[in-house]
Amino acid sequence: MTTPFAPTVTLVGAGPGDPELLTLKAVKAIQRATVLLVDDLVNPAVLEHASPSARIVHVGKRGGCKSTPQAFIEKLMVMAAREGEAVVRLKGGDPFIFGRGGEEVESLQREGIAVQVINGITAGLAAVTSLNVPLTHRDHAHGVVFVTGHAKPGDDGTDWAALATTAKDAKLTLVIYMGVSGVEHIASGLLAGLPTSTPVAIVQHASLPHQREAFCTLGDLAHTVREQGMGSPAVMVVGDVIKGVAAASHKTAQQARQAA
Repeated sequence: MTTPFAPTVTLVGAGPGDPELLTLKAVKAIQRATVLLVDDLVNPAVLEHASPSARIVHVGKRGGCKSTPQAFIEKLMVMAAREGEAVVRLKGGDPFIFGRGGEEVESLQREGIAVQVINGITAGLAAVTSLNVPLTHRDHAHGVVFVTGHAKPGDDGTDWAALATTAKDAKLTLVIYMGVSGVEHIASGLLAGLPTSTPVAIVQHASLPHQREAFCTLGDLAHTVREQGMGSPAVMVVGDVIKGVAAASHKTAQQARQAA
C-alpha cells in the first residue's frame, strides 16, 4: 500500500555566519533538500552542503534593503512542497529569533503543510561568545532579553524606558538586534532607567573573519556607533556582563595612546 504524500517544509537556522557553527541536523537537512529558499545573511559557504542538483532561490530579507515580500516567500514554499520537493527555508541565525519563523509556520500550517524547525545559533549569543563574555552570570545578570530595535510600520516598537527599568531591577542583559540605525532613540530610552555608566558592546558581523567590535558606556553609545561606523548586521549588548571586557579594551586603548 502506498503511503500518502505529505508536503513538508523544513525551516533551518544557518547560524550567525561562520559555516562551522551549523548543527549536524542542519547540514543533513540542507543535503537532502531539492529546493532551498535562502535569506540574504546566510553565508554562501553554507550552501556548499547542498546537492549540486538542488534549486537555490535567494529571497533576501534584510533591514534597510530591498527585500522579497514575505507573502511571496510563503507562496513559494507552499507551491514547492505541494510539487513534492524537499523544501528547506534557510535562515540566518535561528528561525525563531527575529527570523519570521513563527509567521512562516502559521502560514504553512494553514495550507496543510507540515513543518519541521531546526535551530541555529543566534547572532546575539555568537557575538558575546566571541568576546568570551556570558549572557548570564551569577553576580552580574540573572537573565537575558533578546529584543529588536526595528519595529514594523504602524508599530510603536519597544518601550525602551520601561525595559531599562526592568533590566536594572531584575539584573538582565539586553541583547538588541537591528538597532544601529535607531541607536539615538534606543539609547535615549534606555538612559531613562539605566545609568550612563552601563557598559555596552557593539558587535558587527558576529563570528565572521571580518567581525568588528566596539565598547563604550550607554551614555556614549550613539556617539560610538557613529564614530566607529558600526553598521548592520550588528547587535548591541547592554549590561554588566560586558564590564570586564570593556575595561580591558579601555586599558589597551589607553596603553596604545601612551605609547604613541
